Amino acid sequence: MNQPSSKLIEKIWLHCTVFLTGAAVMVIELLGTRLIAPFYGASLYVWTSLIAVTLIALAIGYYVGGILADRARSGLSVIIAAAGFLTLIIPWLTGPILLATDPLGLRLGSFISTLILFSPSLIMLGMVGPFAVKLSTSALANVGASTGSIYAVSTVGSVIGTLFLGFYLFPLVGSREIFIGLGIALLVLAILVTVIERKYQKSTLSLIPTTLLVVIGIGLFPQIANSGKPESSETFKTLFERESLYGWVRVIDKPKENIRLLTVDASTIGAASISHGENLLTYQKIVAHIPALAPAMKNALLIGQGAGHMAMTLKEHGIVTDTLEIDPAVAEAATRFFGFKPSGRVIIGDARYEIRQLKGPYDLIILDVFTGGSEPTHLLTVETLAQIRSLLGDQGILALNFVSFFENGQNAALASVSKTIAEVFPHQQVFISDLGADFNDFIFLATHHAIDLASAELPKKHSDWLKQRMLTVDQSQGIVLTDNLSQLELLQMRKSEHYRRMIVNSLGTSHFIR
Repeated sequence: MNQPSSKLIEKIWLHCTVFLTGAAVMVIELLGTRLIAPFYGASLYVWTSLIAVTLIALAIGYYVGGILADRARSGLSVIIAAAGFLTLIIPWLTGPILLATDPLGLRLGSFISTLILFSPSLIMLGMVGPFAVKLSTSALANVGASTGSIYAVSTVGSVIGTLFLGFYLFPLVGSREIFIGLGIALLVLAILVTVIERKYQKSTLSLIPTTLLVVIGIGLFPQIANSGKPESSETFKTLFERESLYGWVRVIDKPKENIRLLTVDASTIGAASISHGENLLTYQKIVAHIPALAPAMKNALLIGQGAGHMAMTLKEHGIVTDTLEIDPAVAEAATRFFGFKPSGRVIIGDARYEIRQLKGPYDLIILDVFTGGSEPTHLLTVETLAQIRSLLGDQGILALNFVSFFENGQNAALASVSKTIAEVFPHQQVFISDLGADFNDFIFLATHHAIDLASAELPKKHSDWLKQRMLTVDQSQGIVLTDNLSQLELLQMRKSEHYRRMIVNSLGTSHFIR
């Protein structure tokens, strides 16, 4: 084969290699959160950890790869094989690593576990670029063009990998399976590169280490494939499990306690008795009293459907309720395992987008998205509440559930919620779910008009039940939450760690490891 033809083939396979490894980088970065989230949540801290680790690993890979590329023109296949092997074992190592980092807390634990799990394979993938530049550069005069083309193709690969993963692959295949498939694909690519190195570079130095990594990977494959299976025991039984775009959705029975739970990652969003199916979440029982506060109430909107209990409670009062849920897996679980039967429209989508499409007016809007897990901060800002207010009738009521500590009225997050609501609604009342508990659900009723419990059409025992739970929040400790600046996730750090620990202790640590 003549030299120009050989150069062309070498250029083509190098560009194909950096294209594929560039795509692999983004797949690992994006999917990394899905392995960490069931244990640490999908908070800003988890995303920050993963992005930081990716940049650190690539920087190390670029530097080390450049040094090694100057010392040898062969060895690219070994680097890719190492990347494939280290990617393949990520699902296998996830459990032990998460358990080991658990005592470190949310921020440090998520960062260290991310660093250990993903940086080795990302470092190896980062080394591919400098090697490819060295191989594609035949003279000093074309260093710029060669470097530019290599990194441009790698970036295009990252873009294509991101789009393909997010739009097509992940909705159909679980994150563990994608990690395993990516590891195998990189090992296959390493074998092909070994063949090409041997043919066009007359080098056989990479054959033995590449083959060894492939063989070890194949030997470990059964253990890797069988790790992370959902477990059941005498204490609990997993009835439903679905990895969606938004979290790890499960329905879990605890037969001895007669409890059925609906969870997303490490957050409980629904609970019912197994025997009779009645709602077990105290804060949701307050919804049963709201119709008496506005007897003419006919229609409602529930943002954050969960198990659907609140919508079914309103249905018993003759109120037609539209439900808005971001996760189709949650909606499916509610229907199949909690007996949810909608009385109005079932809308699947993100609340900020969907509420702009709704017309209203609604007599009642329930915003129930602030669980024990990560905070969807964009749904509790002045701008969001103003959008919700525009959907309410003149006598309409907004009921908002918020999970936090009370801290004798000094909790800054709780005060910030109250202060933000006050920016949009002239009147609000706050109720605590469980009397005597510092960590609690707080239910805000926000209106354009004052609500007098004494004059409401409530039986005395129900009125007394509500009055016992009524409290006043000192807004002086809070800040107004806006789209531009919302410190809610920072203010709720203690809450997130406490809730995660509470749920993990209830179901067992291993239950939250994929």
